[in-house]
Amino acid sequence: MKNQMKQLLRHCSVGGIRGFAAQSGRGPNVQSLKIEGITDIIAVASGKGGVGKSTTAVNLAVSLANKCKLKVGLLDADVYGPSIPMMMKLHGKPEVSADKKMIPIENYGVKCMSIGSLVAEGDALVWRGPMVMKALEQMTRGVHWGTLDILVVDMPPGTGDAQISISQRLQLSGALIVSTPQDVALMDARRGVKMFAQVNVPILGILENMSYFKCPKCTEPYYIFGKGGAQRTADEMDMEFLGEVPLETGIRSGSDEGVPVVISDPDSFVSRAYADVAQKIVRKLELTRRQNSGPEINL
Repeated sequence: MKNQMKQLLRHCSVGGIRGFAAQSGRGPNVQSLKIEGITDIIAVASGKGGVGKSTTAVNLAVSLANKCKLKVGLLDADVYGPSIPMMMKLHGKPEVSADKKMIPIENYGVKCMSIGSLVAEGDALVWRGPMVMKALEQMTRGVHWGTLDILVVDMPPGTGDAQISISQRLQLSGALIVSTPQDVALMDARRGVKMFAQVNVPILGILENMSYFKCPKCTEPYYIFGKGGAQRTADEMDMEFLGEVPLETGIRSGSDEGVPVVISDPDSFVSRAYADVAQKIVRKLELTRRQNSGPEINL
């Protein structure tokens, strides 16, 4: 088992790197972008870090599995700052199947894969772009995902090479944009939307995170990062506004302890907000699938 794991990690060594964005040359056909057994792949993205993208990806994936009763996977594509192992309380390294594919670690009904599960905790990955691309290839097509309704991809922040390559090399059904109401964050969120537009990935909508802080004593909301910014951006860019998630201690403590708030407090306001977003995503994917299927002719 150790030797098999070493072989998988050796693929990411300097010697044998080939960026997977260029492996099949120009214009790979749609069928080659599919991962066998996975119906839909959605990206959870933001133009910048620190807006709660990974927290959203985790709670969305767990809501899809537990509230929507779907078969769900979660891919931590943030190679330089993997946080999914801590947030999902993942222990140990993935096992390797007979066909030399990694078996994702499962918790809360979600199959998870992260580079953080393959390296020692706290290790810094000093990798150049091609090495990152190869690692991402191993964590997508080198994984025995089984049958999934949805694979949620926690994208790295920004709009660089890794983000573009993931968008081009996976058949993404859509992207969910996460932002705070702050103008600085929304400026970068707009860049993320435009990047996905350039690679023909539909936008599922924008979610406003850290919308406000509700005082526990007087319940009055305090709009620390501004008010209504994501709603205005959604209107300006003709996107669906998926809702607001407030600042709450339970979200932060759940992430630190590895118990998502949708598990620790499923009836809370924020858990209901995540469940509502999950249901909206499912409906949008179903609608898109029907539109793309075309008319049925019975003879």
